[in-house]
Amino acid sequence: MVRGMIYGLLAVILPTLVIAHPHSAASQTMRSCAGRPEIVNFLDKNFAEKLTAVGLINQNAILEVYAAESGTWTLIVTDVHGVSCILLSGDSWDTMPALPGIAT
Repeated sequence: MVRGMIYGLLAVILPTLVIAHPHSAASQTMRSCAGRPEIVNFLDKNFAEKLTAVGLINQNAILEVYAAESGTWTLIVTDVHGVSCILLSGDSWDTMPALPGIAT
């Protein structure tokens, strides 16, 4: 039974990793961790990306999306110690209009 659960978990995780893995060499070299101010400065100076969205993961981390008008975007996670890690980056970011009835 445990073996089946492990195989089931791997069947979900592995395809997700393949899909979510950045494909360009540039985005692979950007996957790193540093102090949040350093990461934010890097994204601003090199890609003109600004904070676009933020969400609480749990009591220990937040998720932030930085995007530029050119369409590039970067997803980072920042912990309570101020260390940020770049998880994913890509192109063609598009901000969607708010849906009727949903408070913004």
